[in-house]
Parts: sequence; structure tokens; C-alpha cells
Amino acid sequence: MGPRHSSLPLAAKAATTATRPLTMPAPTRRAGRNGRLGLRAATEFRTLSIQVGEEERSTRRLQSARPFMHPRWWRELLNELVPFRSALRLREAEGRQREAALLQVAESLRGLRHHLCSIDELLVQQGTSSTLGLEAQAVARRAAKHGRNVPSPTLRLMPLRVLSWFYSGFNRFNWASVVVFFLCWKPIGNPPQSGNMAMAIVVILVICLQAMFAAWQEWMTSRTMHEITDMLPAETTVIRDGTKATVLSADLVPGDLVSLYAGDRVPADLRLINVSVDVLVDRSALSGTTDPTIGTTAYTDTNYLETRNMAMMGASITQGHCKGIVVSTGDRTVLGRINKLVVSKPPEHTILQYEVRRLVNALTTVSLAIGTLFIVLWAVWLRKSHPGFLSASDALANGVGVLVTFVPGGLPISFTLALTAIAKRMQRHSVLIKNLATIETLGIVNVICCEKTGTLTQRRIAVTRVGFADRETTLDALVEEQAPAGIDELAPAARRLYETAALCCDAEFEAMSMHLPVDERAALGDATDCAILRMAEHICPLRHARMLYTTLLTIPFSLRRRWMLTVCKPENSHPFILIKGAPETLLPHCTSIQSSTGDIVPLDEAMRDRIDDTQRRWANEGCRVLLLCQRRFPDDSVTDNPLIGIEYSTSALYNVASKCIELLCVVGLVGMVDPVRHGIPSAIDTFRGAGIRVFMVTGDYAPTAAFVARQCKIITSKEVAGIDEVKARAAQQPAEILASATLPSAQPTNDMAIDTESDETRNMHQPLAVDSQLSEKHESQLDSREQQSARRSLVVSGPELAALRTRDWDVIARYEEIVFARIMPEQKLQVVEEMRARGSIVAVTGDDVNDLPAMLAADVGIAMGNGSEVAKDAAEIVLLTSNFSSLVTAIESGRMIFINMKKVIVYLLPMTNMSEIVPSLLNVVLGLPIPLSTFLMLVINVITDVWASVLLANEEPEADILQRPPRDPKKEGLVNVRLFVHAYLFIGLMETLAGHIMFFLCIYLRGGIGPQHVFLAFDKWTDGYMGKSKQELSAIVNMSGSAHFMGLVIMQWGNMFAARTRRLSVVQQNPLWGPKRNPLLLVAIPISVAVALFFSEIDWFNRIFLTGKIPVEFFFLPLPFALALLAAEELRKLLVRRYPQSLVARMAW
Repeated sequence: MGPRHSSLPLAAKAATTATRPLTMPAPTRRAGRNGRLGLRAATEFRTLSIQVGEEERSTRRLQSARPFMHPRWWRELLNELVPFRSALRLREAEGRQREAALLQVAESLRGLRHHLCSIDELLVQQGTSSTLGLEAQAVARRAAKHGRNVPSPTLRLMPLRVLSWFYSGFNRFNWASVVVFFLCWKPIGNPPQSGNMAMAIVVILVICLQAMFAAWQEWMTSRTMHEITDMLPAETTVIRDGTKATVLSADLVPGDLVSLYAGDRVPADLRLINVSVDVLVDRSALSGTTDPTIGTTAYTDTNYLETRNMAMMGASITQGHCKGIVVSTGDRTVLGRINKLVVSKPPEHTILQYEVRRLVNALTTVSLAIGTLFIVLWAVWLRKSHPGFLSASDALANGVGVLVTFVPGGLPISFTLALTAIAKRMQRHSVLIKNLATIETLGIVNVICCEKTGTLTQRRIAVTRVGFADRETTLDALVEEQAPAGIDELAPAARRLYETAALCCDAEFEAMSMHLPVDERAALGDATDCAILRMAEHICPLRHARMLYTTLLTIPFSLRRRWMLTVCKPENSHPFILIKGAPETLLPHCTSIQSSTGDIVPLDEAMRDRIDDTQRRWANEGCRVLLLCQRRFPDDSVTDNPLIGIEYSTSALYNVASKCIELLCVVGLVGMVDPVRHGIPSAIDTFRGAGIRVFMVTGDYAPTAAFVARQCKIITSKEVAGIDEVKARAAQQPAEILASATLPSAQPTNDMAIDTESDETRNMHQPLAVDSQLSEKHESQLDSREQQSARRSLVVSGPELAALRTRDWDVIARYEEIVFARIMPEQKLQVVEEMRARGSIVAVTGDDVNDLPAMLAADVGIAMGNGSEVAKDAAEIVLLTSNFSSLVTAIESGRMIFINMKKVIVYLLPMTNMSEIVPSLLNVVLGLPIPLSTFLMLVINVITDVWASVLLANEEPEADILQRPPRDPKKEGLVNVRLFVHAYLFIGLMETLAGHIMFFLCIYLRGGIGPQHVFLAFDKWTDGYMGKSKQELSAIVNMSGSAHFMGLVIMQWGNMFAARTRRLSVVQQNPLWGPKRNPLLLVAIPISVAVALFFSEIDWFNRIFLTGKIPVEFFFLPLPFALALLAAEELRKLLVRRYPQSLVARMAW
């Protein structure tokens, strides 16, 4: 709903006949930090409310989720070291932990009965009095028992907090490395080597950076805690020992009797026991809804969070006054429970984050094993057989150096910077990414549940048709017939229609646009109300109605009621009721209808059938249909009009008007249309070609939704199935087949041309997986292509979902095109949960508070730019222009980041693993002097490779990635056996060989020592070996190690160009020109050369880290090897393209 009017004091009501006072004012928007916390609290509140209301399903889900609430510490550590479970399983486990925490809170709230018992029972339970309150002794006892009335801060001692920053995660392995490096320096080092001390300092700097990040995260959490506290009032009025006094809100205890007045904030969870007739409670800080509720003393809902006889901590009183008994304080309040969920909730991780984490964990585990192996070999073999070869400090430093350098340091940097760059790219397309890691999740989305109004349509609803008992006409014709100067000149039928439209409408024209034509004016409010507002203005200027009638009460539209009601009072007359809403909801309560001449005729069965037929006919043509009704009471009979005498009592009016929705008179039907957004059909076609199913989830009537779905190409089949066919198929098909059948991808329509088609794409064109698996047993049922087409599309209404079983949902989940109509918020959540339970990766669009639970439960929540603040806060992605088509770019970017991260890994792994581990292995096993020092390994790891890896992460895709179905995260991970084979046994071997050739060649050219004298040298490599002194031998090794380092750097140039594409030649997608050029890659060459010169030419690095000056020729000798690597890759890609069924193609990464 749009912005609403501010309330006026009761004393001023009599003087405001020309305005439209509302007795249910919206709360003022709070400024400062509290607003952001309120948005987060609203997200949890709406989800909790649905969970509390769904007792059976929530309890069952809680029982299944409990094992994931408190994982064992040893299991967490094991998962860090050995990635047994896939990234998808890890993410699902994380989601179950959060769901278990949420359901546990919902279960505890479901057990509360404070709102259901009578006031007398409540007073007995709380041991208090409705007039005297608590005694002083009782207050002291309860304060000692329950503590202070504030949410408990998650405080820890500062030393423990600091330790957690520095020792969390893999920092413990880094600290172990620091300790070993220091020990290798002193006292193990003999003589001490300053390089080991320098390495220890470098690792400490890395730890400090990670600790700073952890401290920043904790600071952000503490801000949330302070925001929660700031939502509480400082003082409140309480009655104790029969005396009214002002006390600190933090000193309240259960059983306290609290008095609240307009403007007061509720200090604890209260059960209202006495309310004024006009009391209004603003719960927007909790629920996110802008409509205040009328306080009552009797429960109005069995749901603890929805009943109106409870006032929750954090709410406020906007009008009237009330008294309440404190039933919960501190952490036991609803706000306190939400605080624990918000503050303690760990950061959510995407599947790609888990993929990277699993890769890093696996590499860390391997590095631990290799480092330990090296140390063991030294201890049991080298130390005894070759005692002068490696000292204890050298052995330990080499072993720990493997741990420090084995994990690609450029991978996390590339990942983060690539996500940032793609987020900026998406922002240029008006897509705001709030959580960078969500980008990749978009790439695996295979179901999008989207709203109709405002997402697929333009939200420019206009009334086009009007119907009476005997006539249907267009709005233009009706306006042309009337064309009055004032309301009194309207025909009776048009006047009643005008009254209902003008007065039962929660929208207003923007003052600055009143000079414009009616259809061009800006209107504030819900799109449907804005359409009704414009219709009324077309018939007669609204000022006439506002001058003649006073609105006493407005009950806004809600999805549960599906109607809006106002109580209006004409000048010098008695109040009457106006109501508009869904025909199927209001028609059973109507007894009469007016004709086009203004005559009131009975609403018999024939007339009801005619109205039903009109609604279906209009809906089948895309119209949203509303029924406008009135209920007038005899003016001369005060006893027959229950509204007389309570005109300014909001609570009394609400109670009476809510019971007067009977004996209604239909004043007209209106049909409204909302044009489909430009580009939506082509966007849906793109999604379908990409294997993504788009479902419409709307509150509209099913035929209306189906018509718009056809316009948008969400439905393309000639025949559309209903719930009866779903139940029939569920009854016929064996449960085990339904359970094992895979979900379908969206199938392209016949008018879509796909130029390149992979095996995965061809699979999209096959019949539904469930049908193909059943074909052997039910061939006779699947012979007709028409049958398959009919089973492709489905329309289901919200009321039909309640009776569905698991088998029914199994069938529904395999339809390609689905429209869910007349859906309630909890049903939208159910749709998301059922689809996710069957393996779908779901994205949900939403624009108001009712969409929060579904958006929170989805894999990706998407908010419209013109939606509510709570929806935008809960979403991970915001479409700033509310253009659904811009989601195409977002999904393309999500797929691109996954492919590019594979390229980065292929680029980094050969260097950081194979080319760095083999030198250490040769050193230990074959007795070579260490060909590549730990320091130079670290330079490659965190400096020279970073620039190119960042640029590779931002490469353009080599083919249209939106013509292939999304990857299945259960089957296709970030790394697999083929990628490891390619990185280690193909690229890695070539780079390792080239690097060692440079090492041996430099020793031969600069020292005159052939390779045969280098292998198996062990402890012979010392004074006098080959006529060289120890210093000369060390200088030769240092220089040769730097040449080895330069050779690896140049080899990575070839790998950089090779890794740009997976199948295309470097000529077909070259980095210098064309639409997919990337000339910045060339900048990586001078950067890496500069780094090599920096660390090899400066004497301080030569002395501390044992590097050497690189001979000039070794800047050129590795170039042929780099070209050979690129040529070998070109040959492999050619074989993949020419022979797609060959072994080479099947082993392609």
C-alpha cells in the first residue's frame, strides 16, 4: 500500500469536514539507526508469524531440523579439513540450522497462552491486581528471578574476543607456521637464518589483516545489538502498590501493571486489560506493516503474534490510552527472541563460497599431509643417511613453507574483486546487488517465482469496464453519458458507483500533479486503489465527495479478507458502509444489486450466475474484477442503524462494521487492466532458453492470471491443466518414480532459434523426466504430443493448495509452466519450500511485507525498486527500475562468474601447487638444492599471479551462456577430476619441466655444473664440491632459483592466454580486438617482470630471502616454452571442437 494520511486529533474532527480524516493513522517514519533494525526485525517477525500459525507443518519440520542445530565440534573441524560433503549439502545444512533456530522460537511462541485466557485468569497467573499492581516485595523477588528488562548483550571478555579474532578459522594453522619459522630462526637455527624470521613476520601480517576483518564483523554485530536497545523507551508509567509512578523500563518485571498513552512506546510484552475506544497500536517496527491496529481486551486471533489484545515490546501507541499486564520481559519478549535470531545468525554463504572453501580446505589438508611427509622423511631418513644435507631448521621451514604457499593466494582476491566488478556492471543495468556472493547463486537458479502486478505488468492499472445488473459498458461511455458539473447531477446508479469508488479508496493524488489530466496525475497508494481513484475522478471531481461525506473508519484491504471497508457519514445524515473487494468473497454476502437506471433489484440465483459469468469472461480477457457494494440503513430508524452513536469511537465502529458485512447491495462491477511491461515476453523466452522455469505467483483471479501469463509467454501451451489432472496423475503414478524423477528444465518454444546446442541443451528439448521414466510402463498414455503439451502448463488457485499431498506436489514440481493464483503470503512461502524440497534453486520477487517470508526462504530474494523498504531490506537483489527484464543480465553474470572462476583455478593451480611442490619434493627425495625458495613461492602465490587472475575472473563468456540450462550444483562443482587432471598433469607438468630446465641451465651456464652432478648431491653440496666454495655454491643456487622463478612467471603468460577460453582458439577470441577483447591482460606481463626485478635486484632481498640477480638471457629463454604451452593448448582445443566425442573432449575441463 502507498503512503497514508496523518491522523488528526479527535477535538479537531468536527472542524475538518472538507478534508478526509482517517481514524487509523499510519505511524510516523522513525529516523536514525532504528529504521534499519526495524526492517530486519520485520523480516523475522513475518516469518515467525507464519510458522506460529502452521503448527503441524512447523513441528514436523522442527523435528527434522533438530539434528542440525548443534553440530559436534569435531565434525565442524573435520569438515574444515576434509571436504566430504558437496557445497550444496553444506549450504543446505546451514539453511537447516537457521530454520531450526527459527522454528524453535516459533514453537516456544506457539506455547504461550497469555492472549487466550480471560483477564481474571491472567491476573491469577501473574499474581497481580488490575487496580493496585504488584507489591514492592513481589517486584524485588521477580527482578532477582527474571533480571532486567533488556535484551541480553552477547558480551565476552575483551581478551577472549581478541583471541577469537586472531585464532579463528585457519589462523591457527598460520600461527603454527609462525611458531615454526621463529623456532627455525632461533634456537633451532644454527646459525640463525634471518629469512626464517622475515617469513614469520610476513605470516603475522597476514594474520593481522584477517583479525581486523573479524573485528569489523563483530563491530557490525554490536551495532545491531545497540539498535535493538535503542528501540526501547527509557521510562514508563507503572502502577505499584496502588500508586502510579514513573520507572525505568529496564526495571519492569512480569506482572507489572503498565499505563500507556498516545506517543508512548511499549516497554515489554503486554496483555491489554483495559483500552480506550480509540486506542491504536503501531507495530510497524516489528511487523513492517504501516497500518496501526485497534487494541482490544479479547483475543482476535489464536496466533500470538497477530492477536490485537497483545502489545509487543517495540510497538507504540499512536492514539488513545490503555493498560496492560507485563507477561514477558527481556529476552523472553518477541523482540528479544528476534534479537537473538538477528544477532546470533551467522553470515549466510552461497554455493560458490562453499565451493571455494572446499577447494581451499582440500588444498590445505593436502599441504599438511605433504609438509608432514617431508618432515617425516627428513627425520627417519635424511637426518641419518645425509646428516649434513638439511638441518632441522631447514627441514621444518620447508615443511611449513608448503602449508603457507600451497593454497592459491590469488583465489580469494580474484573471487572478491570479480564479484565487485560484476556488481558494478549489474548496477549499470539498474540491478543493485546487496550481497556480492549472491551473484553466483543467480547462475544456478532454475525457478523464478514472480509477482504479476508491478513485476510483469506496468503497475498502471486502469478501469476499462463497468457492469450493472442489466448492462455492461465502458468507463469512457459511462463518463460521456454523465458529464456532470456536480455530484447532485449524477444519475442514481452512477452516483452510488461514484460514492463507493471515491470514498472506499485508500489512494490520493499527489498535490503537485493536480493540474495535469486525470490519467497523467501521480497517485499515492496501491495500484488498484489508484485505478479506482482515477475512475471516480473521471466521473466527478473527488472534492465533491470529500466535502459532502466524512470518513469515520477505514479497514484497509488485506490478502486474507480480500476486501476494503469504509464507514462514511453524509452531512446531516447517518453513517453507512461502503465496501469493495473480490467478487467471490463479497458476493455471498450480497442480497441486492442496482441496475443501470438506479433501481434496486433482488440478487437471485440467475443474477448471481450472470455476475459469475461476467467475472469469468472479463478475467479471461485479462481484467482484474472488483465488486463495489454499499450497505445503507433506514435513515428514519435509529434502532436499525447500529452505527449511530458510535461515530467517533474507532474501536466500537470497527467491531460493529466488521459484523455488518451482510445484506450488501452491489452497486457495480469494475474491470481493470494492467499492461504487460515492454520486453517481458522476450525476457521469458530468454529464461526458457536458459532452462529456467518462470512461475507466476499472484493474488489475482485464476483466469485473469492465466490471460496475463499468456501475454507474458509464461504459458505457451494450448491446453492448461488444473488441480484435478494433478491429483489424477499423482494417483496413477508410483511414488518411487515420482521421487526419483529429475526436475525438468524449461523448454524453448518453437519460435526460438538456438544456434549452438550442447548435450545439456538437447536434454531440455526432451519430454518431462517423469514422463520419460514412466514411458516404459505407460506407453499408451504418452503417445500423443498433445498430451505432453497439455501436461506442460498448470494453473492452481490458493484454496486448492490446502488439500495437496506430497505426491501431488511431486507432480506439480514437474510442470514447466505454472500459475499460482489467489495466493496468500503463507501459501507463497509454501510454494517456495515445496519447490526447494524437490531440488529446485528458487528466486522470488516481492515488493511488500507480505512477500518477506517467501523471499527469506528462497535461495535468492529479489525486490522491486518501487517496493516497500522492508522488502528491499530483506532482498539480496533490488531491481532499481522495477524492470523484470534486467534480471536477464543478473543471471547471465551469475553464470559467467562461475565459468570464470574455473578459469582462474586452471590458471592458479599449476603454479601454486604442481610447480611449487615438485621443487620441494626433488629437494627432499633426490637431494637437489632447493630449486625454488619458500619466499619466491609466496611471491608467485600472492603477487605475480593476482593481476592476471583478477582479469580472467572478469572475462566475457566465449558462448551464449543463456542458451544452456543452469548447472546442477549436486553434479557439477567448481572443481572436478577433469579440471585437476588438466591443471596438474597437463599444464602443471609443462610449467614444472620448463622451470627446472631454467634452474639446471642456469647452474650449468653460471657455475659449470651439469645436471648429473646436481641430482643426488645431498650433503655433498658444500665446500669443495665441484671446486666451488660454499658461498659460491649458495650464490649459484640463489641465482638459479631466481631464474627458475622467472621461468615460471613467463610460463604463466602462456597459461594466461590459454585459460581465457575452454574450447575456442585464442585467435577466435583474442584479447586485443573484437567484442570480447581483454587488452588489460597484456598489462600482467610488465607487472610480473617488474616484480621479478624488484625481488631479484635489491640486495636486501638477496641477503634476507636468499634470492639472486636473474641473468639477462633468462628473461628470454623461457619464451619458447610458454609458446609451446599455448600451442599444446590450441591443439587440445582443436581436437575438442573437431572430435566432440573423443577421449580428449570428454576429459576437457
